[in-house]
Amino acid sequence: MASNRPAQPTSFAPNDTQSFGFAHGKDEGPWEEWNPTEDSVRPVRGRHRVGKQRGGGLARSSTVLGVGVIAAVGAGGMATAAPGKAPVSISLPDLSSVTHSAKALISDGAETLKGSSTPLTGAGLTTADTAQGTADAGEALRARIMQQAEAQQSQVDSAAQQAAETAAAKQAVALATKQQDAAEAKADAAKKKAEEEAKAKAEAERLAELAKSYSLPTSSYTLTSRFGEAGALWSSGYHTGLDFAAPTGTLIKAVHSGTITEAGWAGSYGYRTILTLDDGTELWFCHQSSISVSAGQKVATGDVIGRVGATGNVTGPHLHLEVHPGGAATGIDPMAWLQGKGLNP
Repeated sequence: MASNRPAQPTSFAPNDTQSFGFAHGKDEGPWEEWNPTEDSVRPVRGRHRVGKQRGGGLARSSTVLGVGVIAAVGAGGMATAAPGKAPVSISLPDLSSVTHSAKALISDGAETLKGSSTPLTGAGLTTADTAQGTADAGEALRARIMQQAEAQQSQVDSAAQQAAETAAAKQAVALATKQQDAAEAKADAAKKKAEEEAKAKAEAERLAELAKSYSLPTSSYTLTSRFGEAGALWSSGYHTGLDFAAPTGTLIKAVHSGTITEAGWAGSYGYRTILTLDDGTELWFCHQSSISVSAGQKVATGDVIGRVGATGNVTGPHLHLEVHPGGAATGIDPMAWLQGKGLNP
């Protein structure tokens, strides 16, 4: 390796007490020759980095971190000193200029990054994203996520709306059915009421017409004992007819047209007349004081057939009336039968 030219004298030579601004004791030394090599002048990685100019030029400033000094020293090869010569002094660059250059470089780089509209990355972009003008993968992903979220929310809203409409429809159907049932029930009730009223009216008309052909057996009376009353006065243990209490001699009339099938004495019934109607019903008129008809005689409604008396087993003058449908031995309630013929005793 060629030796370097002798180092030039310097105005800043170390003495016994100071070298590069550091104090030394008298025991330090002797000074050795400094031969810089490639390894000794190589910058430590990661600690000093020099920004490159745009376009591939040299560094923006020759003063950054003393690069210029190192380059100048290395340009002529390895620096050597002649034996016995004073150590080579190296002048350090102005640190203020280095700071200014570094700040300028950082500021320029920040402005470049800030003003750049170039997306960070284009990875993940689809053809549809590119067609829509999206150049940033992150923005495209965000757009797709928002689109999916909106689609899902739309589906949820649609399902909720459909459920609400279905519930409303069911409620409307239920309400309509309820109203229809209520209307039908009301109509049925009104119809039933109308039918009952019509039936009652028809029955009243029938009874009124029937009453023209039926008559009460006597007048000026008082109802005393009724059908079914229990007591020791009657041999059967209960009353078998309806009693019309009236003064002796009060006229007894035929309740309806028919044929006299019996007229005479009947033991505990006293004088009794039996009138058989056309439907076979027998009417017994008992306890008479006198009889005005005979067996086999035809009578009409209202004809006199006898008089009220107190014959047979009695406690006072009255007409004892019994009704035997079809000539049966056991009679029914005369009150109900008379009412069924339109009569109200």
